Amino acid sequence: MRTPIDLSLSRLPRARRALAVLLLAVGTAGCDPISLTAASLGAGVGVSHTLNGIIYRTFTAPMKTVENGSVQAMRDMGVKVVSRSTNQEGERVINATARDREIEVLLEPLTKRTTRMRVIASNGLLKDSATAQEIMLQTERVLSKG
Repeated sequence: MRTPIDLSLSRLPRARRALAVLLLAVGTAGCDPISLTAASLGAGVGVSHTLNGIIYRTFTAPMKTVENGSVQAMRDMGVKVVSRSTNQEGERVINATARDREIEVLLEPLTKRTTRMRVIASNGLLKDSATAQEIMLQTERVLSKG
């Protein structure tokens, strides 16, 4: 007569049990990479990041101040500002280039003292969220000095 095989984790030595749990965790973590990535991006830096590579941030500063800060930040980075204009909604649009990237900064006045900034850095059809985020962070750096 054969005895049934006990496959429960409680019978495994502690190290093997930990390895089994780790393998289960790693194996199931791949089921939700998008939300895990989105949760980790921008955490603690005050930057909102969407899955399509667009970076947003709201500054407690007038639109003109944020515009001057973002232009200075891009110049400090070696990014060439190509044009600055106002669209029909009263938002400021700053277009710039860096190597093979087209950069668009949109400044939306929420109040007289609050401005929402959106940065998109495109490399053809692909979005470069790392470059967009760095422009945002350098703008914050410039504004914090002033």
